[in-house]
Amino acid sequence: IPFQIFDAFKSRLNDSNSKVNQVALETMHKIIPLLKDSLSPVINMLIPAIVDNNLNSKNPGIYAAATNVIQALCQYLDNYLLLQPFCAKAQLLNGKAKQDVTEKLA
Repeated sequence: IPFQIFDAFKSRLNDSNSKVNQVALETMHKIIPLLKDSLSPVINMLIPAIVDNNLNSKNPGIYAAATNVIQALCQYLDNYLLLQPFCAKAQLLNGKAKQDVTEKLA
């Protein structure tokens, strides 16, 4: 069931409507402290949805919301769960997103 829920939810994290995208990120920020390490089965699906486009967004609300989600992931999840997806993203990203993810890895 977590896969079905988050599979549907992840497309909202990159929705073309910026308001939907921002609300999805803000909702994800609220979900993380509640689910914590229970997110481990879907973390490899969520990290790209959170990071791609959102950390390089010119929309300050989307960028702030994405940054808050990344911070919450680092705060509430075991860092071991985040290492591989963050490394994979750091290799492929550019610009501000690459810098943000690399700082979290460090």
